[in-house]
Order: sequence, then structure tokens, then C-alpha cells
Amino acid sequence: MGGGSGTPGGTEAQARELCLRLLADRARSRAELAGMLAKRGFSDPVADRVLTRFVEVGLIDDRALAEGFVRSRHARRGLARRALTAELVRRGVTDDVAAEAVSVLDDDAEAATARGLVRRRLTGSGVGADPTASMRRLAGMLARRGYPAGLAYRVVREELAACGADVPEAPGIDGGDGVD
Repeated sequence: MGGGSGTPGGTEAQARELCLRLLADRARSRAELAGMLAKRGFSDPVADRVLTRFVEVGLIDDRALAEGFVRSRHARRGLARRALTAELVRRGVTDDVAAEAVSVLDDDAEAATARGLVRRRLTGSGVGADPTASMRRLAGMLARRGYPAGLAYRVVREELAACGADVPEAPGIDGGDGVD
């Protein structure tokens, strides 16, 4: 379907209308909107003019999108810098804008968030009979959220020990300095 009109291409007015509808749903990057316009058959010149104007008037702001995304996803889902960066790049935010947005999270903030995630999990399920299995399960949960292996195992080991579990050393993992 071309530009919503059934013919190839589409007018700038149709492209603006589509972008406004998409932006009413949630903030989107310029690259996301460009992809959606291309998928709907809008020509590159039409899409570029509309998107450039939206950037000029502040309706599209990849930097603000990235900053809000980092704050939201780190606080609500506990995602680490690596996962946040990957998701921003997947959404079409440039590497430098993504790196700048995640730079607000330092090592201490990332470790504190990882610790909070592990504590919540332990509150709900406890250590269980097998501390080794708990360690693997909790470290895996942190890894899926983008935490480096060293940081994940250090935090999990410390939190399990705080619960009184006999915690085994993690074979092949560095001293927990956050570098994997």
C-alpha cells in the first residue's frame, strides 16, 4: 500500500499524518520513522523532508528519546548499559547518542541495580536447597539483562552469602570487577 493511498509514493501530508499517529503512540527515533515510511511506500525525498521538519520543530529528538529510554528501562526493568545500548541501536539511535545516554549509569549504579534485582528474586523464591543452582539461575537472569559476567557473579555470590548460603566460587570468572 503506497503511502496510505494505494499508489506508489504518497504526499508529504500523508507522511506527516502517519508520523504524527506513530508519535502519538510513543516516542520514536528518526530511523524508526524513516523505516516505517519506506515500508509504506513513501519516497526517500518525501520522507526526508517530513522527518527533517519534525526534527527542526522538536517532534523527533533521538537524544531525548535515548535519555528517557535509559532512565525508564534501567529503573523499571533493571537493564544494564550493554542491553540498553543494544536496544537503542536496534531502534535506530546512533552509536554515539546511545553511548552518551547510557554514560549516566556508572559502575556503582549498575551494581546497585543488579543487587536490587537479585534481592527481589531471593525475597520471592529464597536460596533453595542448592546454592549452586541458585547462583546459576540468578547470574543467568542478570546476564539476560546485559550485566557483565564478573559483576553478575560477584553480586549474586555476595547476596547469597548474606542469606547464609554456602556459596561456591564461580569457576572461570574473574574477580568480579565487572569486566567479562
